[in-house]
Amino acid sequence: MKQEAFEQRYSESWEQFEKATGLLNGGARKRSASAENQHLWTGFDQQYRQICQHLAIARARRYSIELQQKLNQMALDGHRHFYSEKVPIAHTVLQFIVYGFPQAIRQRWKPIAVSFLLFFGVGTATAVGVYYNPDLIYYLMDPQQVGEFERMYDPTNDVLGRERNSGTDLMMFGFYISNNVSIGFQTYAGGLFFGLGTLFYLVFNGIYIGAVAGHLQRIGYGEPFWSFVSGHSALELLAIVIFGGVGLSLGRSLIAPGGYKRFHALRITARETLPLVYGGALMLLFAAFVEAYWSSMTTPPVRLKYAVGIAFWAAIAAYFSLAGKRQ
Repeated sequence: MKQEAFEQRYSESWEQFEKATGLLNGGARKRSASAENQHLWTGFDQQYRQICQHLAIARARRYSIELQQKLNQMALDGHRHFYSEKVPIAHTVLQFIVYGFPQAIRQRWKPIAVSFLLFFGVGTATAVGVYYNPDLIYYLMDPQQVGEFERMYDPTNDVLGRERNSGTDLMMFGFYISNNVSIGFQTYAGGLFFGLGTLFYLVFNGIYIGAVAGHLQRIGYGEPFWSFVSGHSALELLAIVIFGGVGLSLGRSLIAPGGYKRFHALRITARETLPLVYGGALMLLFAAFVEAYWSSMTTPPVRLKYAVGIAFWAAIAAYFSLAGKRQ
């Protein structure tokens, strides 16, 4: 095709593309959204790719330098506006919560299931053991720690959990964030030691939590303890399980890298599991908020606190199972 015929055939689409990029260059974004200019943005991505194709054709057929420069400038303008357009951060976060995170959970369900069974299995076994063998608690922690937990969940306390003044909810929120995140990321980073670190932290935290639960239940402090943990347990404990699943995935990539070198397999797995890390961190943040401002309260009826806890578990189970199935 000769240059003249080429220009005549595509001149109208070039003019439309130039008008669209010209409005953006002139800072008239708001005017471009009006009804009279709405047609300019229909298929903007296809138009941009077509301009790039026309530029390649013009160069290959050795059309005039003027035409090549014109198409090159149009391609540059299109590239700048097409790839520099910023998606609102709130939209990105919302899309991740609604779609990205639950999809990532289902994609990595096997290591997460192993982490769940290990963490809760060890915790349950320890709780039962301590309940029926009271002396076992002192093999797992010293008497001072045991006494501290007994004071924290004494039924006569005005505030459940760690001792504090009534005006320090914000301070405790920060403390719980630090504590939760440290446990989660220890479990996650333990996967770098061929998964052994992750296994250690899952077992250690399962034993620790189970021992406390079994001991407090045995001495009659079960109601304040369970009413305290019920509200945030789904968020906090499942987040630890998710970090455990990520750590086990990292460990597996080092043990069985497949056709990759270990470093490359680790890097690929780390990149693929980032949505789980982000989602687990959000869960720990929300858990810290609930723990500081809701779980520690003694005024709500115990049945209400149990109902809220059950609702959290049911909502998270439905969220992981159903959310994000349709884009």
